[in-house]
Amino acid sequence: MNPLALMVFLISLAIGATTTMLSHHWLLAWIGLEINTLALLPIMMKTPHPRAIEAATKYFLTQATASALMLFSCLINALQTGEWNINNPHNLMTTPLSLAIMMKLGLAPLHFWLPEVLQGTPLSTGLILSTWQKIPPMILLLQISPNINLSLTIIMGLTSILIGGWGGIGQTQLRKIMAFSSIGHLGWIILILKLNPQLSLFSFILYIIMTTPMFLSLIMLSTTKMSQISISWTKNPAMMTTTMLILLSLAGLPPLTGFQPKLLIILELIKQNMIISATLTMLTSLLALFFYLRLTYIVTLTLSPSTHNSTTTWRTSMKPQLPSAITSIMALTLLPLTPAILLM
Repeated sequence: MNPLALMVFLISLAIGATTTMLSHHWLLAWIGLEINTLALLPIMMKTPHPRAIEAATKYFLTQATASALMLFSCLINALQTGEWNINNPHNLMTTPLSLAIMMKLGLAPLHFWLPEVLQGTPLSTGLILSTWQKIPPMILLLQISPNINLSLTIIMGLTSILIGGWGGIGQTQLRKIMAFSSIGHLGWIILILKLNPQLSLFSFILYIIMTTPMFLSLIMLSTTKMSQISISWTKNPAMMTTTMLILLSLAGLPPLTGFQPKLLIILELIKQNMIISATLTMLTSLLALFFYLRLTYIVTLTLSPSTHNSTTTWRTSMKPQLPSAITSIMALTLLPLTPAILLM
C-alpha cells in the first residue's frame, strides 16, 4: 500500500476514535465510529487476497448492522427524551443501544464475525482490530453503564467467557485463538461493567497491555499457525520465552499481570453477594486456561526434530523491538500494583 494512503487511513482511525471518546452527543459518537470502520476497511484489504476481501466484507456488514441499530436507538432516544446526551439514555433504549455496541465489540452471542475477520487479515491489522478498534465502543459502554441492564451484562459476560474458552480449544490458527481470547477477556470486563465501571476500565487497559505484546511477538516471528510457532524456538529463544510468559499472563496465572483483573473482578462479585456468578465465571475460565496452557506447551516444551546441523544461529530479520519490549514488561510485571489499586 502507498505509504501516504496508509498514513491517511491511520490518521482517520485516530480521528474517528478520538471523536467518539470525546463526544457527549450520540450523533457525533456514531459519526466517529463510522469514520473508524471506513478507515480500517482499506487497511484490511491492503493485501489483495480473496480471504482479506471476504474478511473486510464480513466486517463491513456486521459493523453496518450494529451502526444501523445504534442510530435507530439514538433517534428513538432523542424522540423520547428530547436530547442527544450520551449520559442520559431513555430506559427503553438502553438495551438495544448496549446490544449494538456489544456487537461492535464482538461479545458472545454476537461474536461470530470476529474469529473469521481476524483469520482473514494480516497480524498487524489483527492487532488494530483487537486493541484500538475496541476502545471507542468500550468508552461508550462505560458512559451508559449506570443505566445498563445488570442481567444483560451478566448473561453476555458469562456467555462470552464460555464461548471464548470453548471456541479456542480446537483451534490451530493463532489469529483465531487470539480472537477467542479477546471474546473471553471482554466477557470478564462486561461482567463487572454495571457494578464497578472503574474496575472495568482498568481491566480493559490491562487487556490491551497484554494483547499488544502477544501480537507484536507473532508479527516479529512471522507465525500464524501452531505448526509454525512450535519450530520457532531455534529462531529466537528469548522471544519465545517472553511469548510463553505472555500466554500465561493472558491465562491469568499469578504472579503475572493477567492475574490482577481476574482477582479484582472475583472479589467484586463476592462483595456484591453474587457467589453463583463468581463460581460460574471461575469454572468457565478453566476452558480458556486449558488452551493457553496447551499453546504454552507447544511453544516451549516441544522442539522440532528437524534441527539443522549448522553452528550458525539463524535469526529472524531485525524489526523494531522496543514497543514489544516495553509492552511485554508491562504484561508481566504489574501485579504488585494490586494493593495500590484496591486502595483507590
